[in-house]
Amino acid sequence: MVPTSYYVLLSAILFTIGVLGVLLRRNAIVVFMAVELMLNAANLALVAFARERLGVEAQVIVFFVITVAAAEVAVGLALLVSIFRTKRTADVDEVSTLKG
Repeated sequence: MVPTSYYVLLSAILFTIGVLGVLLRRNAIVVFMAVELMLNAANLALVAFARERLGVEAQVIVFFVITVAAAEVAVGLALLVSIFRTKRTADVDEVSTLKG
């Protein structure tokens, strides 16, 4: 059996990659994918800790987080498509102004 510490280490690495993607990239799609990577890293850590303690409650919470992440993807991509249609760019710096 794989130790829980390996899962936690992998989760930390994935979360760090997600944070770097949010901080260093300017493309909104890449930033969006980095946020999803961070959510999945948190889910992996939560499942690893649930396996360690043999708790089902944490695994149920992970299903709710996955559901919320799916809703976030739907709303986020709809907003991204709308912004791209009006501004013709997916650059975060270009669309940061809230002008009509």
